[in-house]
Amino acid sequence: MRFATCNEYFEDWSIEDVLSYAAQVGYEGVEIAPFTLADSVEDIPASRRQEIRSTAQQEGVEIVGLHWLLAAPEGLYIDHPDAAIRQRTQEYLKELVHFCADLGGEVMIFGSPKQRNIQPGWDAGDTWQRMRESFLTVLPAAAERGVYLCIEALSGEQANIITTAEQARAMVAEIDHPNFQTMVDVCSGSTEQIPVSQLLRDSAAHLMHVHVNDANKRGPGFGDTDFVDVLRTLKELDYQRYLSVEVFDFSPDPRTIAAKSLGYLKGILDALD
Repeated sequence: MRFATCNEYFEDWSIEDVLSYAAQVGYEGVEIAPFTLADSVEDIPASRRQEIRSTAQQEGVEIVGLHWLLAAPEGLYIDHPDAAIRQRTQEYLKELVHFCADLGGEVMIFGSPKQRNIQPGWDAGDTWQRMRESFLTVLPAAAERGVYLCIEALSGEQANIITTAEQARAMVAEIDHPNFQTMVDVCSGSTEQIPVSQLLRDSAAHLMHVHVNDANKRGPGFGDTDFVDVLRTLKELDYQRYLSVEVFDFSPDPRTIAAKSLGYLKGILDALD
């Protein structure tokens, strides 16, 4: 398995500086939140995309992919009853697919609770179907560019649709497309009745990515979440993809979060070997 870090907690850093520091600390990859680079990726020209990709290659790290997909621009909503809003969202997701591939990325993690939640008066079943249809619309572009769209189960604190790994797997089963898979977020998974280790086992057949974060929303090693069990389970599953450090509490500072999280995870992995 390989280790990556998300970039959004490096709040005022250029992406070049994030890539450089990630490499210096020992990460193999960086996962990008598109809104940190531009309000819309449509405003990022091919030349700038190539600059970012070239910098990553020079630093010896991979662009793993994208997350926080619909945080910007405003007005996106994947399962909105208004067909025009859905179409705009679908077209932007296709733009994100191309942006991801242009950077050399492979996964797009679909969380975006504020752009997927069931609003008062909406029928839950209809909302599910609208989401499903939107994903199906985007997947031909994903297949063409070799990008995997991964549905993320979010905690009930964040979302009211697809709040369990089981529901995420149900969406994967319904869509039944090789470029539509799932992932597990340890923080959100910690809110389920099923242990995170079992969520990983249950999702193994479609597990393309893992977000490693403590139940307290900080990095691994900054709380009490049992990452020994998480990493042991992933080793048993022969998981060979990325574990990406994602945090929601940006304290004390990005350098400390990145370095301590990675050191903690590598220390566990070394002990398990």
